[in-house]
This record gives sequence, structure tokens and C-alpha cells, in this order.
Amino acid sequence: MAEPPQGAGPALSLRARLSFACGHFLNDACSALWFTYLLPFLHAVLGYGHGGAGALLLAGQAADGLCTPLLGFEADRARGCGRCGRRKGWHLAGTTCVLVSFPFVFSPCLACREGTPQWAAFIYYLPFIVIFQFGWAATQVSHLALIPELVSSDHEKVELTAFRYAFTVMANITVYGLTWLLLNFQTDQPDHMEHLGPQDVPVFRNLALIVVGLGAVSSLIFHLGTKEKPYPLGVLPDLEETTPLLHKEPPSPPRPLLLWKDWLLEPSFYQVAVLYMSTRLIVNLSQTYIAMYLTNSLMLSKKYIATIPLVMYVSGFLSSFLMKPVNKWIGRNLTYFVGILVVLAFASWVALATPTGAEVYGAAVLLGAGSATILVTSLSMTADLIGTNTVGPLLRGMDRGWQQTELCCSACTGFYRWVMVLVTGGIAVAAVATLCCIMVWPIRVRYRAVGLQGLSGAGTPDTGTENTEGGGQSGTVN
Repeated sequence: MAEPPQGAGPALSLRARLSFACGHFLNDACSALWFTYLLPFLHAVLGYGHGGAGALLLAGQAADGLCTPLLGFEADRARGCGRCGRRKGWHLAGTTCVLVSFPFVFSPCLACREGTPQWAAFIYYLPFIVIFQFGWAATQVSHLALIPELVSSDHEKVELTAFRYAFTVMANITVYGLTWLLLNFQTDQPDHMEHLGPQDVPVFRNLALIVVGLGAVSSLIFHLGTKEKPYPLGVLPDLEETTPLLHKEPPSPPRPLLLWKDWLLEPSFYQVAVLYMSTRLIVNLSQTYIAMYLTNSLMLSKKYIATIPLVMYVSGFLSSFLMKPVNKWIGRNLTYFVGILVVLAFASWVALATPTGAEVYGAAVLLGAGSATILVTSLSMTADLIGTNTVGPLLRGMDRGWQQTELCCSACTGFYRWVMVLVTGGIAVAAVATLCCIMVWPIRVRYRAVGLQGLSGAGTPDTGTENTEGGGQSGTVN
């Protein structure tokens, strides 16, 4: 048996790995609830206009985009708090913010009355949303940063990430399953109230409280079962935005490294950025609009806002298992193209016909599988471009997008149908155009990176096609 690398601690036990994976359950459950149900809750249940509901969601995404890089920068310089290490200390602070703020987001305005203007409700909800997004970002950053501090080998880091993703799947399925149960067993509601309305306020309030309760228990398990290594004063490692998560064995000469300003000179950076942004817009906006499309355009029962997102998520999860063999068979570019074709098939179906009955589930399977395929593939392309270099906060703000609309209710039927068509189909066409550019001009680092010593020579162009690994091999992505 091979000896463990020097300096590596003992492997984590199964209990320790499960305890770590519990630490992001609250974030994942709140994220599913936020993206899928915030808009229908504010608009259909509380009766706020499209502009007010969209503005609150936009404010939350803006707060998340600002907090994430700032917290990542600050968390690396923290010294810990009491018995909590620097990572678990930030995780505890973020979890506390989420627990105290999120239930208020999915509850009626406590100080509002029938004649209260919507701008007053906006002011009421805004602080809770900002606190929630700050806590969400703090929990996410600290939980991810714990991975290289708990384990040392690349295999163990990948394994911890897999455990983390398994709990992400559990969190999403839990949210959609609870939504279905709460909507399906409204015994005090008459049969004719099958659409969302003010009578559903207790459903979303109870859903948020259950999610917060389960998340509190999972976070407690994380803090009790995860032991962070202490950092004595004076020996805290100086982590920068160029510190990779997975360390490889360094060669004898130091590897070249790209600074943030060097990436701005790379044409491939913009190719990958546009492709990833298009992918994120398809995934996030389709998830956000799907509930409104089901209830306002298709006039389906409110129970479908639980079953259809669940079908989308499960189909995407199952299709992700096919990514590795398909990538080996036809390559990444064609795999992404196949995913885009599936998304375009969904958009064409919605544009040319009205899915009814079992057809709605078929359309959901197409959207879920196609979205998962392009998301996994675009992340792989991004990782291949970065290689041993990291781009810090440059990619963190690319997937923030929201379009507000101010429409009367009589126009909602056709509006949300065409939103689904344009969000999925229109952006998919833009993604195909970007993919064609990548196939003509393959992704590679075209400029010579600077060495770890002598950073004053940053950004010197190189007419060759050497990648950041050196050695004259092309960095082309197949």
C-alpha cells in the first residue's frame, strides 16, 4: 500500500464526511425555495405587482453578488472566534443570519395593512433579504474553503465535494417534496381554490419554517461533527485569489501564473465567459419563471409548481451521470451542442404548442436534462481554461441577471409563455453562436503567463500557443 504523502493527516471517517456535508443543507434548501417560489409568493399569494416582486429578487441577487467576493477576501484573513476556527466562525455567523431572516422573507409583512403602498412593503422586506443573502454567501464561502483544510489529497477533496453534492440533491428534493405535501393536504380549502392565492400564505410560511428547522439541525450536526484545524497566531497561511483549491505536485521551477489583468487580454476568457453566462441565464431564469408559466400561462393547479420543478431536477440529476461517457465519446463541444438542442426542443414545444396533461412532464424532462448537460459541460470548459491558474472573483458575478416586467394580469397568459421561449430558446441561440466561435477559435491561453518570481513582467504577449503549463503543448479543449 502506498504511503500517505508527508504532512497529510489521517483520512476523515465516514461520520466526519457526513457531518461536513450537512453544513450546506440549509443553503441549498433556501436556494431552491428562493429561486423557484419567491416570485409566485410575492405576486400570486401576496398580490404585489411584477415590478415590486422583480425588484426584491433583483435586490437579493445584487446583495449576493456584492457579498460573495468581499466575504471570500475577508474570510481568508480571519483569525477565528473562540473555539470556532476561522472557517467555522464565518459559517456560524452566516447560518445565524439565514435562520433569523429567511422566515420573514416568506411571511406577510407584519406592519402592512390593506391600504399599505407597495414601496413600504419593499422597504420592509429589503433588510431581511440583504441579511439572508449576506448569511448565504458567508456560509457558502466558508464551507467550500473548509475542503482543502480538512483533507490534503486530491482524491479526498473530490470525495468531500461529492458528499456535498449528494446533500444538495437531498435538499432540493426535500423542498419540492414538502411543497407538494403542504399543497396537496390543504384539507381546510374548498375544491375551487386550486390556484395560488392569499389562502396559501400559511403554506409558504410553514414551508420556510420547516426548511429553516431542518437546516438548523443539519448545521448543528456540522458544527458538532466537523473539527477544524487550529491556526496559531503568526502561522496563518497567506491565501490569495491565485491559490488553487486542488494542489498538484510543483515542478522544480515555479509554474507560470496569470494575474487578473492578464486574463483581460485573453480572447478565450471572453468566449468562456459568454458561454457560461448564457448557460447560467438559461438555468436560473427558467427555474425562476417556471412556476409563473405553469400557473399563469397553462392555468394548471398549484400542485404542479411542486411536481414540475421536482421532475426537472431529478431528470437533470440523472442525466449528469451520462456526462462522463458522452464527453469521452463525442467531446465537450458536441456534448454542449446536444444539451442546447434539447433546450431548443423544449423552447420549440412551448412556442408551437401548449403542453397539457402528461406532456407537461415530458417538457419538464427536456428542460431539466438539457439544462444540466450544458451547465456541467460549461463548468468543465471553464476549469480547462483556468488550469492551474485561478481567476478569483472574476467569474462570480457573471450569472446575475433579472428582467423586471410591468404587465397587467390579462397579459400574463401569453407573457410567461413567451418568456420561457425567449429565455431558453433565445439565449440558447446565443450560446450556439458562442460555441461556433469556440470551435473555430479553440479555447487556449494565447499569452505567456508571468512567473511566480519577477511579477513585473506580467502580460508579455507571446505569439506561440504555449499554455500555462509550459512545454509547448496546446491548451485546446476538445
